[in-house]
Amino acid sequence: MSNVTSVKDERLFQVILRPVISEKSTIAADKDHQIVFEVLPDATKTEIKKAVEKLFEVKVQTVQVVNVRGKVKRFGRFPGKRNNWKKAYVRLQEGHDIDFLGLTGA
Repeated sequence: MSNVTSVKDERLFQVILRPVISEKSTIAADKDHQIVFEVLPDATKTEIKKAVEKLFEVKVQTVQVVNVRGKVKRFGRFPGKRNNWKKAYVRLQEGHDIDFLGLTGA
């Protein structure tokens, strides 16, 4: 049974790819107490919630996901398309926060 648990824990560490730092995500963090992450395309809301709680030791209130379609762009003289990706808006419970820069308490 412990092997199954370690496989699930390993999956949780792979679900979150990176935080999304943009003007829109900063506004969401300030206004709605949400953190935005890029996640695996096949990740579920439950997996995202468990992964954030395990990685950052915070309590998650809700998770909203958005499938972002890749833009059609030109690469030099050739037309191309960027990859599709999935974005997760994670709302933390009151009193919990994630500090990516390590500035809390400074």
